[in-house]
Amino acid sequence: MWKGRFSQDTDEAVQKFTQSLDMDWRMALADIRGSIAHVRMLGHTGLLSEEEASVIEKNLSLIADEIRNGTLIPKVSLEDVHMNIESRLIELCGSTGAKLHMGRSRNDQANTTVRLYLRKELLDIWDGMDDLISSLLKKAEQHAETVVPGYTHLQQAQPISMGQFWMAHAHAFLRDAKRLFDAYDAVDESPLGCGALAGSTLPLDREFTCRDLGFSSVTGNSMDTVAHRDHFMDVLYFAALFGGHVSRLSEDLIIYFSTEFGWVKLPDSFCTGSSIMPQKKNPDVLEILRGKSGQLNGALMDLLTMTKGIPLTYNRDLQDDKRSLLRTLECLHGIFSVLPALIREVEIDEEAANRGFRDGLILATDVAEYLVLQGVPFRNAHEKVGRIVRYCIDNDKPLTSLTLDEWQDNIPEVKGDLIPLLSPRRSMERRNTLGGTSPSQVRMQIENTSVRLKMFDKEAKEFRKSIPEGY
Repeated sequence: MWKGRFSQDTDEAVQKFTQSLDMDWRMALADIRGSIAHVRMLGHTGLLSEEEASVIEKNLSLIADEIRNGTLIPKVSLEDVHMNIESRLIELCGSTGAKLHMGRSRNDQANTTVRLYLRKELLDIWDGMDDLISSLLKKAEQHAETVVPGYTHLQQAQPISMGQFWMAHAHAFLRDAKRLFDAYDAVDESPLGCGALAGSTLPLDREFTCRDLGFSSVTGNSMDTVAHRDHFMDVLYFAALFGGHVSRLSEDLIIYFSTEFGWVKLPDSFCTGSSIMPQKKNPDVLEILRGKSGQLNGALMDLLTMTKGIPLTYNRDLQDDKRSLLRTLECLHGIFSVLPALIREVEIDEEAANRGFRDGLILATDVAEYLVLQGVPFRNAHEKVGRIVRYCIDNDKPLTSLTLDEWQDNIPEVKGDLIPLLSPRRSMERRNTLGGTSPSQVRMQIENTSVRLKMFDKEAKEFRKSIPEGY
């Protein structure tokens, strides 16, 4: 490739150290599709004759078939996917094939290849996200009327609908979906024609290749285009936040599945046992999912650190950018292969969950808000209810077992209409503020989220229409 300048062959160890085939060969079909667009543009502008452009495109398609069939074996000596394909093209059509690379650098070529590859990957990831959120919506509908304890500081706080719990996680993943489509927008730009860094003296038509590849626009500055990896960072940032949300959901279910809580039931098919303890049923799938956030965070930090302080424009440090990216994509596909199915199989033991309500103290806020409606300033109400909580603890009495006389001895403002309100179900049902935990509010959230999902899915379908076939 550069034998005109160099008098020595590349050292074999250097070849192995600098090759990128272990990362980029999987993008070979995307690379060929980018080359086909480039060739069509060269023919369109007259830089290639009609016959030359036809011969090159025909042989690129032949190479694509060889890759699909596994008959083209890449050579490490050719360093990367781009040179392996170009070398094979020259084998097939001689000096005509050697014209492929005019007006193009591997800097804009590789950038294009990864963007083409990423667009399809991100839409596949959307399918997984859609499946996950849809599974949560079905669970939320199933458990809109199911009462369980809600927690702050891992201490019982207020009664909630289990549907509200599922929707809390659905909303987090819905934000992730928005970030996923934002990342897609960042990827959906055409770098072809930027060259090594400064564009080209040849009459290239960047808009032509942009249209042929279905990109939404061309990039705006040739130096910035080959230097930055912001679009990678956008994908990795989405993945890191998504991983954190997966980790939180997994941790919640692990806690509620534990013997001490015991109100989440996991199917045997998503658990494992112990090599020594016969009684064990371990939530290994959830634990592995919880751990994936470390991998996803690490990939983002890897690329953030790699790109810090690199001067304009392209530097070889960036060769490894794909390693973090591909590892992240693989991790995401793994998560989506198990998490939606696991959610669909989770069962809730409401009776076991309600055992935690026995002392009734989870209803203390309801009493304070009742007093507010009786005209008691909230801070005074808070103090009064705090004293009744202490009374219950000192006398080993559930809050719900107190007689009206006991209430009025401690809080004179209490009337008989308080007693019927003191049940976890009534508490949950009465929390009817917008976005609250009442069944009607949970169902409204389900409906609104379903609408958002349909909008995202429509957007994904439109993106798919713009992606050309052939890779």
